Amino acid sequence: MIQRLSSRPDRRPRARARGRRASRLLLALAVMTALTGADLPEALAEPPLGVTRTAANDATSARVGALFAGGLDGGHFCTASVVRSEDRDVIATAAHCLGGLDTTYFAPGYRDGEAPYGLWKLTGLYVAPGWTDGEDPDADIAFATVAPVDGRQVEDLVGGFPVAAGQPADATVSVVGYPSREESPLYCANTTTLFSGTQRRIECPDLSGGTSGSPWLVDGALAGVLGGYEGGGTVPEVSYSAVMGDQALELYREASTDG
Repeated sequence: MIQRLSSRPDRRPRARARGRRASRLLLALAVMTALTGADLPEALAEPPLGVTRTAANDATSARVGALFAGGLDGGHFCTASVVRSEDRDVIATAAHCLGGLDTTYFAPGYRDGEAPYGLWKLTGLYVAPGWTDGEDPDADIAFATVAPVDGRQVEDLVGGFPVAAGQPADATVSVVGYPSREESPLYCANTTTLFSGTQRRIECPDLSGGTSGSPWLVDGALAGVLGGYEGGGTVPEVSYSAVMGDQALELYREASTDG
């Protein structure tokens, strides 16, 4: 609080000047406190690395959605996200999430039982031969196309993440995904390490079943999906992603131009 200066007449000009300077200083300090103090809205504060919380309802989470079997009543079992493409109809997920293409639907921005951007039926699948032939964990990245809804493509509504390969081993990754028992997406960010030359590792709690296929974002670009080694991991505290390499980029290009 700014203290009010005494209104008592002051016959000393220097004292009045000092009073005016003190008033300006107090005002400046008050403004700085308001700008830099700890009472910022919680939504503006980033959580510490390695802490999982409910994802903010923002443009990023709108591009991430749950995969459903047959519709909202079928329950969600994996996560996917919209990526940029020529035809604006491509999503990315884990290859092990896409066994039943004909009955799988994508609900971007799904939250609390509602699909605010609609349900999008999967129409095409782009998976590496290494996965279809032997479920190679290094090939557990896939892309799919979705049918338009009311004449619009999914990217027209929510936008899409660019795809970026060649990230450093210690990149800071943000993960957004839907545990199968949760009705809102979770968010966690942490610095990653290379588990192997082809698998990336992150420590984030509570990323349990259903988060497979979740986008791994580096500076807003897709650098992987939750999956790979042991289907993404055997415990919810540690997750994995196959490294986004040339093969995954080729799948992405095929989906982007052929879809």
